Amino acid sequence: MAVIHRSDPLSRIHPEPLHQPDFFDHLPDSILLLVFNRIGDVKALGRCGVVSKRFHSLVPQVENVVVRVDCVISDDDDPSSLSPDKPRSSASPFSAIFRLIFKPLHALTQLLATKRSSSSPSPSPSSSSLSITGGGEDGEIEQGGVTHHSPTQVLKNFNEIRFLRIELPAGELGIDDGVLLKWRAEFGSTLENCVILGASSVATDPPPSDDSNAAAAVAVEDNGSIPESFYTNGGLKLRVVWTISSLIAASARHYLLQPIIAEHKTLDSLVLTDTDGQGVLCMNRDQLEELRVKPLSASSASKRTLVPALNMRLWYAPSLELPDGTVLKGATLVAIRPSESKKEVCDVSWVSSAFDGVYGVAAKMLVKRRTYCLEMNSF
Repeated sequence: MAVIHRSDPLSRIHPEPLHQPDFFDHLPDSILLLVFNRIGDVKALGRCGVVSKRFHSLVPQVENVVVRVDCVISDDDDPSSLSPDKPRSSASPFSAIFRLIFKPLHALTQLLATKRSSSSPSPSPSSSSLSITGGGEDGEIEQGGVTHHSPTQVLKNFNEIRFLRIELPAGELGIDDGVLLKWRAEFGSTLENCVILGASSVATDPPPSDDSNAAAAVAVEDNGSIPESFYTNGGLKLRVVWTISSLIAASARHYLLQPIIAEHKTLDSLVLTDTDGQGVLCMNRDQLEELRVKPLSASSASKRTLVPALNMRLWYAPSLELPDGTVLKGATLVAIRPSESKKEVCDVSWVSSAFDGVYGVAAKMLVKRRTYCLEMNSF
């Protein structure tokens, strides 16, 4: 009689687990930190930190951190103000400047400052702003059951940050559709320099012109000098509004970064920008250290850094055609430095290199034109 060997039923129900090695255990901490630094995004790093005790101990040592703000919480009555996809206001730059003066970046104050109450409507489910960490209450805003954390609060978990980039969902300045307005500013304890590039319209496919008379008229108007129409049709007034608006936006961002800069003394570089690429605020290690040891002068009218007396240089072209075919109508470049700056006035290398890509080409072309000097009082 054949004997049938039956396996133990218990072994079929509870098979012995296969002991596969965890390859991460064989990686040194330095390699894992290289991986985490490549990740950068603070939300992804927060998820990595809950994977294991080892990851949890390594994430705070990351040096390269990117904070992407999901939504800006404001006190506006319009619920759509919480959406990161809210379209840019089509209001004129003149109304934008008044909004900035009387209510300067109130939404950013809530995100970058410490805890404050909020009476704005509940956000949509997709607008969970920086809700990636638990514990602690500073910088948290409770809304509709969703806890929103300020970048200041989120970054408290990191001890070794050297390179920090904060991205806002959109630029602060509401401009008309088709209008170009970009700025880049550097700060220490106060404004060190700012470059503004603007154009009343941008055309990517300029229509061909066979009218020789029209071409001659343009050539006469664009002889290197600012045409008389620039002063009479509101062109100059509009550029002044662009300049003041950009300076207020930059100085407000600078003011609100104080707690982050004070707490993270390992920082070598800080960039605060937006997904639209409208404005970029940069600070290097020396500028960051200057702000820590030399208190900034705050504006008495609003929560922003006081803008010192300024010297400005302006370049203008009624029409600027770039090598790729893009045409900027009313192209304007403004270079700004404090009146007390000891830097050489004739040096324009920092101006022409302020922007990348096609806009960098536009800046390089504009600085070759006639220069106009202006002055502006502190505000």
